[in-house]
Amino acid sequence: MVLVGGVLLDRLLGEPRRWHPLEGFGRLALAAEARGHADSRGRGALLVVALVLPWVVLAALAARLPHSWLVDLLVLYLAIGWRSLVEHGRAVASALEAGDLPLARRRVAFLVSRDTAALDEEGVAKATVESILENGNDALYGALFWFMVAGAPGVVAYRLVNTLDAMWGYRSPRYRRFGWAAARLDDLMNWVPARLTALAYALVGDTRRALGCWRRQGCAWKSPNAGPVMAAGAGALGIGLGGAAVYEGAVEARPPLGAGPAATREDIGRALRLLARALRLWLMTFAVSVLALGLLGVLERW
Repeated sequence: MVLVGGVLLDRLLGEPRRWHPLEGFGRLALAAEARGHADSRGRGALLVVALVLPWVVLAALAARLPHSWLVDLLVLYLAIGWRSLVEHGRAVASALEAGDLPLARRRVAFLVSRDTAALDEEGVAKATVESILENGNDALYGALFWFMVAGAPGVVAYRLVNTLDAMWGYRSPRYRRFGWAAARLDDLMNWVPARLTALAYALVGDTRRALGCWRRQGCAWKSPNAGPVMAAGAGALGIGLGGAAVYEGAVEARPPLGAGPAATREDIGRALRLLARALRLWLMTFAVSVLALGLLGVLERW
């Protein structure tokens, strides 16, 4: 099964250390921005289409080739970032366990966009857990969802739009209008997978608390998809996340997420285990769905 194969390849090999296609796409997007940036929603939308559509079409054409499952497997493997997320999370946890706060701050900076230079141990732990929960959707479950829905073209579209959102989806003067299309399209493509991710976190953790946090807190977050995911994840773990954070030198007041004591370094490992349990639930649910559809097909032929 391609879905399981892609997950296993990522777990065994991790992301390519060099020549990752998403890195090349990021450089292409930077060049397109340098030549085509304008304070215009239309210009931003045009560049999103110009950058994403050719690769989606190429993936669709490749899906018609003999042995196209190999293309599907490669594309899915390159779209998943599970092992990378685990490695980054463990690197932060190990620095905290060693009492090396400056190293932990530098390592968590690879995961988050906030300023990390002044974070205390609790701040580093909270930032790491938040990133693990949110990126569980962006780098794993969202890719699996779009592969299940639309195969290689779907996952290519999802990951490229997600990459453009990460580059352009800021509310700064430069990107507020130019990055609008990338941000809104990413919101749209993540709406369903984010809620399935939140539900999976709830089902494999403290279900009642997770669902309650999702209902009360998810809509208060600035991102319509990260809010439900992180609220449900924090509730599932029984910890507190959110709160004020510093971005580009300015303090941003963020609502609280979850219920319980503030995250600690031990909760980084707990978050990674929650991610793994949710992944097993996703794969089992998909396998059962495939078997059920196959059985229905057999019964219809009878």
